[in-house]
Amino acid sequence: MKRRRETENGSEIRSVIEELSMVVKVKTGDDDHDAAVQVHQDSAHIPTRPFLSVCNSILQVLDKIGPTMAVLRQDVHQNIQRLEKARESNPSKYSNLIEILRKEVTEGNARKGASCCKAFVWLTRSMDFMLALLQRLAKDPRQSMEQAVEESYCIALKPWHGWISSAAFKVALKLVPDDRTFITLLLAKDENLDTLKEEMQSLVSLLVPFLEEIHSILSSLGLDRLKAT
Repeated sequence: MKRRRETENGSEIRSVIEELSMVVKVKTGDDDHDAAVQVHQDSAHIPTRPFLSVCNSILQVLDKIGPTMAVLRQDVHQNIQRLEKARESNPSKYSNLIEILRKEVTEGNARKGASCCKAFVWLTRSMDFMLALLQRLAKDPRQSMEQAVEESYCIALKPWHGWISSAAFKVALKLVPDDRTFITLLLAKDENLDTLKEEMQSLVSLLVPFLEEIHSILSSLGLDRLKAT
């Protein structure tokens, strides 16, 4: 939460980059980064607190999109709280988020109620949405925000939503700010459009391998096809 004030001197995108870089640093240590991407369920490691810090930083970017992301933002916040509560129950054991997931899978609770597995899956999909949006904006920051958000939603979230959620999103899409307003909101005081574009590209380069690893973990645990209930 303290990071929120730090963004007064830097963009929200820069904040996510810093948090995600910390996750990568904690995960790999002195190991070869390429080797870390080839994960197996037994050796998988995602540091819980740094991961949740990344998710909190992503919330700040979603805020810039406005009311359209209100439901997604609320879901992200609740899912962060759920995983944080689980971590606090045994901080040492659950410093690796995978241990939380593995416990629920072993006990047969992964798909039941408000599970931590569901929380992790939907946080991952929120990052998938962020990645899809950034990839579009990095290529052309002046493209239609409504189109960029809709395309990103269709790729990352719509396949897993029921018709009610999809219909609600279509209505909320009309509230997306125009491209100039959104870019202005993302820019830090010391930034110009070229710098912001570079930051977007840097974040994309971090997110792609990170999310590839997470999806590999979800697949190995049988959690990659979970849908909204």
